Amino acid sequence: MDRPVIVSRHEWLTARREHLAREKELTRALDRLSAERRRLPMVRVGKDYRFTGPDGEVGLLDLFEGRTQLVLQHFMYDPAWDTGCGSCTAMADDLSDGARAHLASRDTSFAAVSRAPYAKLASYKESRGWTFPWYSAHGSDFNYDFRVSLDPAVTPNNYNFREGEELVSAGEEWLVDYVGEQPGVSAFLRDGDEVFHTYATYGRGVEVMMHAYRLLDITALGRREDWAEPKGPHPADPSFTSSAS
Repeated sequence: MDRPVIVSRHEWLTARREHLAREKELTRALDRLSAERRRLPMVRVGKDYRFTGPDGEVGLLDLFEGRTQLVLQHFMYDPAWDTGCGSCTAMADDLSDGARAHLASRDTSFAAVSRAPYAKLASYKESRGWTFPWYSAHGSDFNYDFRVSLDPAVTPNNYNFREGEELVSAGEEWLVDYVGEQPGVSAFLRDGDEVFHTYATYGRGVEVMMHAYRLLDITALGRREDWAEPKGPHPADPSFTSSAS
């Protein structure tokens, strides 16, 4: 097991101050990137997507719960699976009621959407003790239109804003003919009764929800992913992977 070298307090402070300078550079770069993200254009959501929740059928506008913004987790849960994706489950575990309260105080709601029927989602949600809103898009185009359910028979595969030869060039040729689910996080803005899609992130970008990973990143031994359960195929989907960058 690799461990940091042991040094004097003075040597540690010198090394830490050098690293702090690079952290500051990254922080300033991230601040600029976040400002650019807020200036991205947006696109009107024209389809009347329908979802199933605890109170029956609802529309995308209802997921806002009267607030102006919505952060939505595209939770991987294929209709054929008995449980949700492990990585998506870890992301949902990190979403506390307190985090949702902070979002709400800034006029922002959170919800998850999956393609599995609502009965499966409700059962899994209860088993995990989750309280956030979770809706089923079963039978809807929603997951396909937002590029988290992939099937070339429905529409050419496009994931993380790449398709065809772009996927091949990125070393993700397996996604060209892939049939199944992938993770994502989207942001929406409401203006009256109109809904706009403002942002989407996929692959490694979904780590925005994995707060435990961010804490592990500041430790000496890091994420210890070699200790975690293998990321192998989902038991219900032989081709499952969520490693797309």
